[in-house]
Amino acid sequence: MKICIVEDDINYRKSLEIAFNDYPHYEIKSFKNAKEALKAIQTLQHTPQDFDVVITDINMPQMDGLQFLHQLEGKYTSIVITGNASVQNAIKAIRLGVKDFLVKGFSFEELIQTLENLKKEQEILGNHTTQGGKIHTKAKESKNSPARAEHKAKFFIASSPALEEAKNIALKVAPTDANVFLMGQSGVGKDVFANFIHTHSKRANAPFIAINMAAIPEHLLESELFGYEKGAFTDATSAKPGILEDAHGGSVFLDEIGEMPIALQAKLLRVLQEKTLTRLGSSKKIPIDVRFISATNANITQKITQGSFREDLFFRLQTIPIFVPPLKERKEEILDIARHKLQETTQKYGFAPKTLSKESEKALLSYPWYGNVRELLSVIERAVILSDDELITPKDLFLESRQRVFGSVGEGLGDFEGLEREFLAQALKQNDGDLQKTSDLLGMDINVLKHKKVHYGL
Repeated sequence: MKICIVEDDINYRKSLEIAFNDYPHYEIKSFKNAKEALKAIQTLQHTPQDFDVVITDINMPQMDGLQFLHQLEGKYTSIVITGNASVQNAIKAIRLGVKDFLVKGFSFEELIQTLENLKKEQEILGNHTTQGGKIHTKAKESKNSPARAEHKAKFFIASSPALEEAKNIALKVAPTDANVFLMGQSGVGKDVFANFIHTHSKRANAPFIAINMAAIPEHLLESELFGYEKGAFTDATSAKPGILEDAHGGSVFLDEIGEMPIALQAKLLRVLQEKTLTRLGSSKKIPIDVRFISATNANITQKITQGSFREDLFFRLQTIPIFVPPLKERKEEILDIARHKLQETTQKYGFAPKTLSKESEKALLSYPWYGNVRELLSVIERAVILSDDELITPKDLFLESRQRVFGSVGEGLGDFEGLEREFLAQALKQNDGDLQKTSDLLGMDINVLKHKKVHYGL
């Protein structure tokens, strides 16, 4: 990963350079001011030496960091570091698409973790790039190209009957424009399914943009989604299209949709009904063509009952509901995912090859995985880093301690049966209780559906 660092404080700049010496897989180029960096970037654009990530200070002479980022026009994934944090600067940085905002005094490991997360995101997306803090699909490969076929195969490391059931529904709905509602616990891979559906759709060569409703402050979310006109608010010095406009012709992934403020839900419902949107500060309606994929691990039925989520919006978004099962229901995948992560981690850190002992494999298969695939990946990475030998033992996995910590809250993190019951209840309601129609919609054997219906008292 090639990184551009822009920092006017020579001592701080040099300290970053020295710290990065311990991470040889990062290629660093530092600049003492934004103008110098901008000139170098303009020279390097469209060459193999171009940068993957830009890290910049804010308060600098001649051109400050925010002006610098504005000049880059969202073409680079960016991280801001500053010694004088302010809410106003943080808001401006978010509007410029900054991925992270770190206040000086942060640990260097925190910066490395941010970079590693960005790297993983890019690896998962394959032929996708991140721009302006949003995920965009590149439109450079034909639908039948070898590169595209290879990318499709990389979505899932392993398989299981439970995963195949969900994948089959996703493949059925992908070529249509029907809205999809992904349900499942945190960490099961709902974001991977959203990408999977988009990549197998007719919109695959158009933008795919993901937004996490829980990650953006409420007062900024409306402008991020719908865009704004010049003068719509104090800092709106020029007009800016929102995510829904940027995704025209493609797909939008609304992650953690259950956290969307109730006031914005009515506006999103109008977009779904009218296929138009109105920017902040404008009365002009702009036509849009967007396919919506939503996801939640929240109890939507409870939120509807409490009045914090609109029932009419829910039914619009969940034309096709897909339940992504938890990892404990997909045990056939555990060892393949673990081995893949083990090999990936040893290569990333330059370690000698390591393997899992038979006892470790048994421990992995018997652990309940409260955090699902995300927790499994974390456990394996930690074990690879901390283990002293080439053979990873159960002690290296640290699962017993995790069981004590998470076991008492497993119900809150998991609640698979609660989510599945809600999922089946909605499907049956949508089909007026018709078991055959519900079975066809879910891709579930009708006898299994009958058993679950009795089990959950539906």
